[in-house]
Amino acid sequence: MVDFLGIHNSNIKEVAAAFPESKIISRGNEIRIQGTAPEIIRITDVMDSLLAHYQRYGKVTNDNVKGYLNGIVKTNVKAGEDDDDVIIYGNKGLVVKAKTPNQKLLVEQAAKFDLVFAVGPAGTGKTYTAVAIAVRALKNKEVRKIIITRPAVEAGENLGFLPGDLKEKIDPYLRPIYDALDDMIAPEKLKLYLESRVIEIAPLAYMRGRTLNNAFILLDEAQNTTPMQMKMFLTRMGPASKAIITGDKSQIDLPKNLKSGLIDSLHVLKGIKGISFVELDGSDVVRHRLVRDILAAYEKTEQ
Repeated sequence: MVDFLGIHNSNIKEVAAAFPESKIISRGNEIRIQGTAPEIIRITDVMDSLLAHYQRYGKVTNDNVKGYLNGIVKTNVKAGEDDDDVIIYGNKGLVVKAKTPNQKLLVEQAAKFDLVFAVGPAGTGKTYTAVAIAVRALKNKEVRKIIITRPAVEAGENLGFLPGDLKEKIDPYLRPIYDALDDMIAPEKLKLYLESRVIEIAPLAYMRGRTLNNAFILLDEAQNTTPMQMKMFLTRMGPASKAIITGDKSQIDLPKNLKSGLIDSLHVLKGIKGISFVELDGSDVVRHRLVRDILAAYEKTEQ
């Protein structure tokens, strides 16, 4: 609320000063306007513009308010920022954009295709970019909800010894998803989305038997699905739904006797019209500069 209303309601006071014959009252998350019908319409137009600005950029400054009041849209985007690469504007002025050619390709393919596979090593921004694309679709009202899931497979640890039910056991493994959402959606709004299930984060087992309509669906760590689980997930898509599947073929945690559903699907679905496959590699690593060298060293040893 502070990011929208301003400290001590300074943004709302700025709007009120421009319309001295009307009264604007802010209480909690409600704004009440009193005045003549023409002025109420003008004030509502300004408020709607500020709300749209906040939803896109995550913050409203006093200069933004003055800009809208003067009919001039001012943003907090840095000079020279390439708007074409920007996926969404996150919290506190954070700009989330595609940083590498393959990340840009992923964004482009997600716009063109309803089902996209994004495959690559750790640190290439697969999950983060996919979450940003889904959040943008939700903000633009292209979908009604986001569903993010991953298989409940231990990466050297044993889930059975963790306290709680299956969702509580798997939540720590979904931390990267929550971290990405924290960057992109204001805390109060994210809490509301999670509580109302507009954004749903759940283990893959919870997807069985569902038809997911008008949703953006993300399957993370897909290399740890079995072929049967992958088939189950792929057949959950309903009308007006889109899906991105991310995975790393080099980090399969399944038992040795089980085939990876990701690798299996890359062969089975190859050539199907309407499905896109994006391959990321070491050049797309956006973590610490050493990560790229570490990945290259492991790859060389394995070869």
